[in-house]
Amino acid sequence: MVEPADRGSDHVQSLARGLAVIRAFSADAPELTLSEVARATGLTRAAARRFLLTLVDLGYVRTDGRLFALSPRVLELGYAYLSSLTLPEVAEPHLERLVAEVHESASVAVLDGEDVVYVSRVATSRIMRVTISIGTRFPAHCTSMGRVLLAWLPPDRLDAYLEGAELRAFTARTVTAPVALRAELDRVRSQGWAMVDQELEEGLRSLAVPIRERSGRVVAAMNLSSHASRTTPESARRDLLPPLLAAAARVEADLHATGAGSTALSR
Repeated sequence: MVEPADRGSDHVQSLARGLAVIRAFSADAPELTLSEVARATGLTRAAARRFLLTLVDLGYVRTDGRLFALSPRVLELGYAYLSSLTLPEVAEPHLERLVAEVHESASVAVLDGEDVVYVSRVATSRIMRVTISIGTRFPAHCTSMGRVLLAWLPPDRLDAYLEGAELRAFTARTVTAPVALRAELDRVRSQGWAMVDQELEEGLRSLAVPIRERSGRVVAAMNLSSHASRTTPESARRDLLPPLLAAAARVEADLHATGAGSTALSR
């Protein structure tokens, strides 16, 4: 775990380290030993043990004596943020209408660091190995919604992302070179939408478009995802992109009318 040198006097290091312990767990590493947590966070074994046992006492982590894992109670930490968002409430009926029209799963996500976080979703059938629910995170570089959200980042933030992000390959198709990803993001920005073809998971093809607040700032992305056996890139552009753009426009109209989305999503 890196401790930045420019932290102010108000920085509580123990809180930061406790949160780092929680973040050490992931879909790829749902259970970790004490040594693995220490290695992932940069803490000593003794410090990692104190943080883990404290989290066990608080109910956020469970253990069988050797392996540690997050408990469902950890969802409480994110619920206050998610429940304060008005965007999911605005988007949900439009997602339902879109799914009923095209019979493919639709979602809305926001950008958080190097990941997209799902804040609303209406599914038709499960097409991924991983179950997607509210709060699910995926790397932004290989997802259609992530490409949209990255494409409209301010230039300095995009530069920082491309310099520091881990562009992991999930399939043989995943774009992992920063130069190639920047070129793809330029294309997304120019055409106004993104398509990701089997870069996150084999067989998964998705389209995404931006959702803008009243000022024009992109605050979220909406996507449609389908199995490659049901759609070609050409049929996705022809049959799925127009209704997706129309649904995003309806969400934007509601956001502009209510004033929602401009503050909660920028935190």
